[in-house]
Amino acid sequence: MSAITTHVLDTALGRPAAGARVSLDRRDEDGRWTSLCEAETDQDGRARHLMPSGAPLMPGVYRLTFDTGRYFGLRSVPTLYPAVVIVFETVADQAHYHVPLLVSPFGYSTYRGS
Repeated sequence: MSAITTHVLDTALGRPAAGARVSLDRRDEDGRWTSLCEAETDQDGRARHLMPSGAPLMPGVYRLTFDTGRYFGLRSVPTLYPAVVIVFETVADQAHYHVPLLVSPFGYSTYRGS
């Protein structure tokens, strides 16, 4: 399993957000962002392979960017949020971070999952 995973749930429909694009970046020491992966959620709304399987998780600041404008646009649903960006920090003693997104056209929330 990837050291960083996500799950997107469309709370307006009450089901997984299949086909949502997500990207993962890591902040370098100089403050620049380095792209690690671009993926699309599966039928269960999950992106399970944002990092290579077995790759160690480096402590640092990461950014997940969800293309919610495209996701809702493909469904002809207007949205206030064309993108959702979640920035989070990892620490050395944790091997896995699951960062879900609960999204609707006019609101979203996130939390640290398991």
